[in-house]
Amino acid sequence: MMKRATIASFSPKPTKRYNVRSISMPTRSHPTTLRIEEELNKLKAWEATTTSSSSSNSSKADSICKGLSGLEDLYKCIEELLQLPLTQKALALHPNEKWMEELLDGSVKYLDVCGNTRDVILTVKESVRELESALRRRMVGDSSLEDNVNAYVSLRKKMKKEVVKCMAAMKQMDQKYEVFPMGLDNHLAAVVRVLREASLITSSIFQSLLLFLSTPVLKPRPSRWSLVSILVQKGVLACENYQHKSMNELENVDIAISNLFVNNASEDVVAEKIESAQRKLEILDGSIEGLENGLEGLFRLLIHTRVSLLNILSH
Repeated sequence: MMKRATIASFSPKPTKRYNVRSISMPTRSHPTTLRIEEELNKLKAWEATTTSSSSSNSSKADSICKGLSGLEDLYKCIEELLQLPLTQKALALHPNEKWMEELLDGSVKYLDVCGNTRDVILTVKESVRELESALRRRMVGDSSLEDNVNAYVSLRKKMKKEVVKCMAAMKQMDQKYEVFPMGLDNHLAAVVRVLREASLITSSIFQSLLLFLSTPVLKPRPSRWSLVSILVQKGVLACENYQHKSMNELENVDIAISNLFVNNASEDVVAEKIESAQRKLEILDGSIEGLENGLEGLFRLLIHTRVSLLNILSH
């Protein structure tokens, strides 16, 4: 078995989520809130499927990309809701309410998390492409692959610090939404409810993404071994075509890389292993690209949401 480092600061399966959803709310006063409800239900179904189908701590990138795409659809509907005169008038009457401050605070925190995660994604993409380039050079006789692998593994370990920071920010936001404000009219209550639920599902999808990015690499013991040697010494020396269905793209790359440094292999076997590692890296590269595009689109929509809220309160 591959021994992996863990992040003690958070759990992959939050135990206390969506308390606000169990509250009986007034009838929706506008069709836009119904469309938002439909998008929320799709994302809740995605969340349930992802949780039940994943036997490891993190989901696969293609599943997370679907979650990000669903969030884009959700925030497009939210923007429509915030542009309704009825919504703007209702929110403008409550500029100093605690729940309004929470919505504004959440809008900026999710922007920060989205921006920081996007920066991490860009760094990972660059490192993956450098490793791909190193493998291509290896095919024509360059044997300096170890430095590139060491750099890639070091980056993976450093990413966890940013993940812990982002997870803490989201946990703090989730805890603020446990009590629903009372005394709101039907439309305003529906608006506040869907905005809160949007915030909670956004947090859930970001957590899935961050857990993917923080997929643990092998935990080294103090010794004379380099990081690459540790990968081989403690890793899964799997057969060349091994790819467990529950493993994500980062884990498959880890195994492919560890196999590269197994000794006593013929030239043909080495070439096969390099080709396999290249294929796994290409898959990871494509996955990272998809996550980057999803975050780019979502970031723009989160900006629109925050600007709309600020504009409503400034009038």
